[in-house]
Amino acid sequence: MHRRSFLVTGTAAAAGLAFPAVLRAQGGDTIKIGFPGPTTGPFGALAKDQQQGAVVAMEEINAKGGVLGRKLEVLFRDDQLKPAVGAQRTKELIENEKCEFIVGGLAAHVQMAINEQTKKAGKLFISVSQSDEISAKPDAGPLTFHEALNPTITGRAVAAWIAQNLGKKWWIVYADYAWGKQNNAVFSEVVKKQGGTVLGSTPYPLGNAEFSAHLPKIVAAKPEVLVAVTPGADDIAFLKQAASFGLKKEMKIAQPLHWLPYLKEGGPDLYADIYAGINFSWQLEDSIPEAKNYVSLYRKKYNEPPGDYGAYAYSAIHEVARGIALAKAVNSDAVAAALIANPAYNHYKGKQWWRACDRKSFQDLWIVKGRDRSKMKGDWDFLDIVQKVAASEELDRTCKEKGFA
Repeated sequence: MHRRSFLVTGTAAAAGLAFPAVLRAQGGDTIKIGFPGPTTGPFGALAKDQQQGAVVAMEEINAKGGVLGRKLEVLFRDDQLKPAVGAQRTKELIENEKCEFIVGGLAAHVQMAINEQTKKAGKLFISVSQSDEISAKPDAGPLTFHEALNPTITGRAVAAWIAQNLGKKWWIVYADYAWGKQNNAVFSEVVKKQGGTVLGSTPYPLGNAEFSAHLPKIVAAKPEVLVAVTPGADDIAFLKQAASFGLKKEMKIAQPLHWLPYLKEGGPDLYADIYAGINFSWQLEDSIPEAKNYVSLYRKKYNEPPGDYGAYAYSAIHEVARGIALAKAVNSDAVAAALIANPAYNHYKGKQWWRACDRKSFQDLWIVKGRDRSKMKGDWDFLDIVQKVAASEELDRTCKEKGFA
C-alpha cells in the first residue's frame, strides 16, 4: 500500500492494529463507521488506545447481534497528524468506502479538517478529542457531535482546583497549536479570576519538545505552579527535562490532562506528584458498574486496562449504534435527530448528555495525582483520584457564547 491506512473489523482487530492492512468483514451487509486518527507520530499511543476502545465497542455490539440486524464495521485510517491528510482520508472513507458515519479526530487542528469533509458530505461526525471550536459556530454543523471534554471545561475545572490547592503564581508551557493555545487562554483567565497571576508563558512547536533554553527563565521567575500543556510524547520529553533541571523540587507541576499510555511509557518516577484532570480512569471499575463492564471487556481482549482517550472512542461507537437503533435507520440526519431527542446516555462512567444547541457531551471528570512507585498496587496503578468534578453545563461556554441563538 502507498498510504498508511488500515481497517479493523471483527476478530481481525489485533492484526489490523499491528500493521497497515485492509481487512474486510466476511459476508453480510455491514454498517460502516470511518475512524481517522494519527496512528503515527507523537500521538500514536493515544491513537492506538482509541482504536482499541472502538474495537471493544464494535465487538460488544456485534456479539449482541449488531444494530437493526446488521454488524458494525469500523475502518481506521492514519491522518498522520496533518489536517490535509485527515481531510483526504475522511473523504476516501465517505466516497470510496461508503461510510455513513465518522468517528475520530484525535488532534484539535485535524478534527476541524475532518469536520469540514463530513459537513460537505452530510455525514454525522462524532469527535473524540478536545477542541473548543468543534462545537461552536462557525465550525460546528448540524451533524457535528463532540464526545470529548474540551479545553474550556477541563481548564475551568482543573485550573480552579490548582489555584485553590497548589498556588496562584504560575508559569505556563504550552504546545503552539489549537489545543495548546486554547488551554493557555482558559488557564490564564481562570487563575486571574482566582486572584492569581501568570508570571510568564512559553509556547513551543508541537512535536519539537526541546526546553533547555527556557527552563532557567522559569526557575528565575519562582512560580508556585508550573502548568505543562504538553500533549502526547512531548509530555514525557518535557517532564524529563524539567526533572533533570530540578523543577520538581522547586515548584508544583500540574497539567490539564493525564493520559494512561504516557503514564506507562514515562513511568511512575517521572509522573509522581504531577497533578492533572482526566475523563476516565480504569480504577473507576470499583465504583461504577458501566466502568467495570468496559474495563473487563478491554482487559480480556488486550490484557491491560483501557486508557482515558480510548474510552471516548468506545462511547462514540456505542452512540452511533444507539442512534441507529433509536432512528431505526442508517442515515446521518435521522441518527442525529434521534440522539438529540434522546440526549442522556451511559456507556462507561455514569450519565452523560448531549446539549441540543451545540451537540456537546457533558460528563464527569476527575482531578488526579501521579502515585509514588512505592504505593502502586500493580503495573498500571499510576494515579490517585483526588476529587470528582460533576458534569455541569456551567463549566462550558453558553450556547449564545458559542454563536447559537
